[in-house]
Amino acid sequence: MGKGDDRREEIATYVIARGQVRIDDMAEHFGVSRMTIHRHIDQLAAQGVLRKLHGAVSAQPTGIYESLYRYRETVATSEKRALAQAALALIEPGQVVMLDDSSTAGALAPHLSERAPLTVITNSLSAAQHLKQIDGIDLIGLGGQYHRTYDALIGHVCESAIARLRADILVCSASAVSGTSAFIQDGQVVRAKQAMMAACASRLLLLDTTKFGKSALHHFADLSDFDAVLVPRHLGDEPRRALEAAGVPLRLVETD
Repeated sequence: MGKGDDRREEIATYVIARGQVRIDDMAEHFGVSRMTIHRHIDQLAAQGVLRKLHGAVSAQPTGIYESLYRYRETVATSEKRALAQAALALIEPGQVVMLDDSSTAGALAPHLSERAPLTVITNSLSAAQHLKQIDGIDLIGLGGQYHRTYDALIGHVCESAIARLRADILVCSASAVSGTSAFIQDGQVVRAKQAMMAACASRLLLLDTTKFGKSALHHFADLSDFDAVLVPRHLGDEPRRALEAAGVPLRLVETD
């Protein structure tokens, strides 16, 4: 990488570690002018890595924009590990498993060796990086257009590939949950996830507590469309009772 690329990587890493940073603070931290910081941020924003706010820059998601995969990996990590372990218990050797591009499903990928032999289908490059090294895993990568924000392949090519496959079980997540509906910011990601749901005999939805009480632009699915919705036990009595009353197949998971 060139010097400018190195600096942009440093800026992205700095913001991802903090979620949101004032531009003046960044200029001081990196010892450069505000104009230089703005130039780098503009390029990162054009790539979908960060979002420029009034006087600040953010790696955090909104109802319209998803956060960068690297940032999502740092959020609710203990909950995601526990949800991944709970999902692992529902997978049997010899099955065909489909993983979406979520960081939650990504937390499961390194542990799938415990259920080998398996065939694993995914559009997530992060998950594929883990899976390609595991003996007993027959990895099928889905094609499509690469998106840095998701570290995944999506789009028409991906959807067409999914439609030609069948899997025993899907492990996926969502960006937000409002009421009994799951939402995603990006319509292309929604289409890929919905194609995965149609291709799988059984569907698991893994949701950490940061997803609840929020919304995003596109409706993904009703929670009752899944065979099991795995959530941390400490989700809270009120949302838990509301979901159970609506017939959502909740599985409560112990977390650290």
